[in-house]
Amino acid sequence: MVHAFFIGRALAEATSEQAERLMTDALSQLGQFDAEQRERLRQFTEDVMARAQAAEAAVVQNPDGSTGSAMGNDQDLQATIDNLRAEIAQVRVALQQYRAS
Repeated sequence: MVHAFFIGRALAEATSEQAERLMTDALSQLGQFDAEQRERLRQFTEDVMARAQAAEAAVVQNPDGSTGSAMGNDQDLQATIDNLRAEIAQVRVALQQYRAS
């Protein structure tokens, strides 16, 4: 009877140590995963911001390389929008004719 008590006690201690080790490893891996994800998010954010700044700089610069207002680009953009609207209207007319036939 005494022998069974000590076996049970040893089993409980070993099981407790094993559970503690597994829990520590799991929390360590979770912390490592969290740190890696935060680093990836930080790098992604920096990449997006760098791309946005590069695109903004390309739009703001004049052809001679100096920075300034993008007013000339606004007129070109408006002309492009007008052309696209005209093309869309032509496609709609062609689609209606196709559906009618």
